[in-house]
Amino acid sequence: MGKIEVSDREYPRPTILIVDDTRDNQELLVSLLKQDYRVKVAGNGPRALDIAQCSPYPDLILLDVNMSEMDGYEVCRRLQENPLTRDIPVIFVTAASSQESETLGLQLGAMDYITKPISPNIALLRVRNQLLLRKSLNKLHLTSIVFENTLECIMITDAQGDIIDVNPAFSRITGYTREEVLGKNPRFLKSGHHDQPFYAEMWHEINTTGYWSGELWNRTKTGECYPELRSISAVTDTQGIVTHYIGISSDISQIKHHEEQLERIAHYDALTGIPNRLLLADRMRQAIAQAKRDRKMLGVCYLDLDGFKPINDTFGHQAGDSVLVEVARRISNILREGDTIARLGGDEFVVLLPDLNHVEECIATLKRLHESISLPVSIQDHSNSLTASIGVSIFPGDDNDPDVLLRHADQAMYIAKQSGKNRYHLFDPTHDRQSRIYQEAMLRIQQGLDKQEFELYYQPKVDLSTREVVSVEALIRWNHPERGLLLPGEFLTDIRNSELEIRLGEWVIDTALGQLMQWCKEGLILDISVNIDACHLQYEGFVEYLKHRFNAHPGLPSGRLHIEILETAALEDFTTVTATIEACRVMGTRFALDDFGTGYSSLTYLHRLPIDTLKIDQSFVRDMLVDKGDNAIVQGVIALAKAFGLKTVAEGIETMEHFEALLAMGCESGQGYGIARPMPVSDLIRWARNSDVYFLPVL
Repeated sequence: MGKIEVSDREYPRPTILIVDDTRDNQELLVSLLKQDYRVKVAGNGPRALDIAQCSPYPDLILLDVNMSEMDGYEVCRRLQENPLTRDIPVIFVTAASSQESETLGLQLGAMDYITKPISPNIALLRVRNQLLLRKSLNKLHLTSIVFENTLECIMITDAQGDIIDVNPAFSRITGYTREEVLGKNPRFLKSGHHDQPFYAEMWHEINTTGYWSGELWNRTKTGECYPELRSISAVTDTQGIVTHYIGISSDISQIKHHEEQLERIAHYDALTGIPNRLLLADRMRQAIAQAKRDRKMLGVCYLDLDGFKPINDTFGHQAGDSVLVEVARRISNILREGDTIARLGGDEFVVLLPDLNHVEECIATLKRLHESISLPVSIQDHSNSLTASIGVSIFPGDDNDPDVLLRHADQAMYIAKQSGKNRYHLFDPTHDRQSRIYQEAMLRIQQGLDKQEFELYYQPKVDLSTREVVSVEALIRWNHPERGLLLPGEFLTDIRNSELEIRLGEWVIDTALGQLMQWCKEGLILDISVNIDACHLQYEGFVEYLKHRFNAHPGLPSGRLHIEILETAALEDFTTVTATIEACRVMGTRFALDDFGTGYSSLTYLHRLPIDTLKIDQSFVRDMLVDKGDNAIVQGVIALAKAFGLKTVAEGIETMEHFEALLAMGCESGQGYGIARPMPVSDLIRWARNSDVYFLPVL
């Protein structure tokens, strides 16, 4: 909004009523006015009174004085008596121009006279002037109504800033009457909320642009400060010189009150009255910035109540809420003035401890918090005790991002809970980095499964006496797009004892069963053994899963799938593992105990375990020719297997000497690099064909 200039404006064409009983006069006036105005004609007084009362009302009446039926004076008198027509300006048209006749007409309410014979130029000017005057009066009347009745406070000053008028709303809001403020400068309303630079900037904008708008605090007559939304406009004349200033304002006290309520709702916990998560984030940013400036430490403490849920379940939510309020009060009493307590929801609180010189200061506060929270709480005449698990992250030792600090404190809190509750735990950035690496590895393996980057390699197993290839061991490989071909040891440790390990194991079984079916169709008779981890074998849905997969491959001969489990895995939960093996054997699956001799299984367990094969660990086979101890172990395992009616497979056969020694000891099967390395399925078929069909090549 710019400066207000006082100037004429164009309006829609006004309506003029001509009242004359002489046709010549009517035609003359109509011809003069019809180009610029809408014209109505009445041939006598009564007709004129009727037309004047009909909408749209005339803006001006040209009234002949001397008419036979009712003269102009009587018509004018009646127009003034009627509320609908009294404000319509009247110009008398008459040949009588005596002072007495003009005086009478003006006394009756006429605004002007046009004398006969009519001068066109004078008549047009008098009509134009009266219409402009009427427009101005209408505008002034409307302005006066607005000024007097608006709810906004209006103040008008002269060019020097002294008040020349105020409206009733000003008096209602400020308490000052109009008479008390006239001639005064508005600065007497100042509240003290704004400094001199504020007013200097305000007047600079008014003097530069002619307008200012903003929030202003003023003071009432009783001394009460109140906020208002004020606009100040400079009024200029046609030369651009300021003549007045107009200030219009609205009392926004109620809006401010509502804003404060919304602010509190948005930033404070409704139950306890302490800051919520939103305000906590702002406090954390401020505390981090302060710690950087002062080169101090900031402790972020994530607190979760131990034993709150039983209280809530036993005594109800209302009792639980009262406990939360009491805990918030206790924590607040422990903290220093610059500390912050916030409630995130439920029974979770966060405490910010800024301005720390040493971690020990934080630990001292944590101990006081534990002592205070653990004091008995009376609930419905019952004494109950609570404790708290607290996780702590420290800036600058940890990250400088508020969300990361809070997340790390949350992680540390869970460690405190898992460690026995009612204790605190400081976040360890090194452990967190390892955890992130672990999560990234898990995600990458998941993506590898989804993108079909995994492949099974197969290592042949041969019958040592016939040198016939009787089966293959399926070994997983990862065709990593960046790192190349990865062996199991480079990625399986990342998913040990996880759901992803189970999913990967299921993929191995699915792929192996599919390969068995393909070989059956091609007339190739080979068994496949797969390695299954303990957590997968002990998974409660393992038996049903395997049954479902066998059903998906109808026609697969029984006994073609072998599952190899580690000796240590079999002993983890002997009862569960035994039941699982027995259920799978019913479906035709065979089992081998892998790396036998490396664990601590007793003969009792071995006798009770429903397996088919013992695999002699390669660590014994490798040195059996030079180490008497290893040689004795290998012989002992073979003898033990025969005693229990089990088959034996030796791992790690690298030379013909190994091969012949194992054959002499009575070992039935073997595998190793001396026979063949693990290879893709396509290479396996070529290897078999080039090795005189299932016979061991020259070692």
